[in-house]
Amino acid sequence: MIVRYGVQLEKGPFDRRTADFLWMMIFGAFALLVLSAIPIFWSPFLAVPLVFMLLYVWSREFPNAQINIYGLVALKAFYLPWAMLALDIIFGSPLIPDLLGIIAGHLYYFLTVLHPLAGGKNILKTPMWVHKLVARWIIGVQPISRGQAANDPQQERGSGVAFRGRSYRLGG
Repeated sequence: MIVRYGVQLEKGPFDRRTADFLWMMIFGAFALLVLSAIPIFWSPFLAVPLVFMLLYVWSREFPNAQINIYGLVALKAFYLPWAMLALDIIFGSPLIPDLLGIIAGHLYYFLTVLHPLAGGKNILKTPMWVHKLVARWIIGVQPISRGQAANDPQQERGSGVAFRGRSYRLGG
């Protein structure tokens, strides 16, 4: 579920916004820690709630996507978190972890999408340190040393890229 819905979020609403996606996951993890400190919401493991948070945000970003559950029931993505919650109840899984994820997902979606659309301020804007962290740890990209020009003949053709004023060489 993380791969399917996380990748769709990364390629859809979070395309070219890796720092915002990372911030969503950091906020979700922190919100789940805070919520699980409340005795009624206590949960020893927070992996399932984190998946449900991701699923909830995905269902809000793609509300009209058609989903098939076990090939038996077709429904709109908007209802997927609630359908998964119902399935977990039917199969005897605990209710609290799923609810924690839905609450954390709704909190993120409300603060970043719904509240600003209603004229409010984006309270959860991605901090600059997250942008810097993502820019520093670009996977598969290696900085070119200052002494080596970006158009160095030793560099393979088409393997360089510029990002935020710095030149990078792709690959090893």
